[in-house]
Amino acid sequence: MKGSEEDEFREFVGIRMERWRRAAFLLCHDWHLADDLVGTVVGKLYENWRRVSAADNPEAYAQRVLTRAWIDERRRPWRREHPAEDVPDPGWTPPDQVGDREQLIGLLSRLGRRQRAVVVLRFYLDRSVEETAELLGVSAGTVKSQSARALEALRAVSYATGRHQ
Repeated sequence: MKGSEEDEFREFVGIRMERWRRAAFLLCHDWHLADDLVGTVVGKLYENWRRVSAADNPEAYAQRVLTRAWIDERRRPWRREHPAEDVPDPGWTPPDQVGDREQLIGLLSRLGRRQRAVVVLRFYLDRSVEETAELLGVSAGTVKSQSARALEALRAVSYATGRHQ
């Protein structure tokens, strides 16, 4: 990689690193695993930087790498999900436009893995139904039904706990 490409890569990653970390945490609920996933993303982007920088949407490319890294990691037999209450808080700043991160994390922890992935990809990372389906390896209909069920479950929990404002 040339010096100018290296600078371009560093700038691209530097701007997006914290957002990727927050997105990874929302997917896996484990700060250490989130950091590992981001490291995987950075490594893969570095290896393929010429292709990434030439892509129509390098941000979408990076998000796809992050999502696939999470999917690959959760398939590993030694990975088990941990309750959100057990996750240490290393001073994470709230995601854009979300004031109460504990509420968000608590609500997301009540969803199953697939529903949580659909909600994070669709509504936090702003992916389309088709992009979400492709990333998760499911049909668009599955994404729609999982979205509807997840949102219904989140509304029910929100109303039951009095957090619906």
